[in-house]
Amino acid sequence: MATIDVTRAHSLPKEDAKKKAEEFAKGMQERFELQWRWQGDSIVFDAPSGVAKGTKGEVAVTDKQVRVQIDLPFLLRMLKGTIESKVEEKLTKLL
Repeated sequence: MATIDVTRAHSLPKEDAKKKAEEFAKGMQERFELQWRWQGDSIVFDAPSGVAKGTKGEVAVTDKQVRVQIDLPFLLRMLKGTIESKVEEKLTKLL
């Protein structure tokens, strides 16, 4: 079960929504040393090291929505509210 689960509707063509999801992933990569890759219509990511070590998740893109699910390691769960707010803010800007 994901620690953070945020869904945003979009009206973009699916390929454009996937490009926006990739921008989101690249931002997380730069900021938190996450590694990511496409798996079908989803980006899967994890943090093997750095400040977010142990974090993993997925950004799933459909024709109508983008869903971000993040599993936080125990030590980062106290920051859940802050992280969730940042994810929501970033998705709102991108979509």
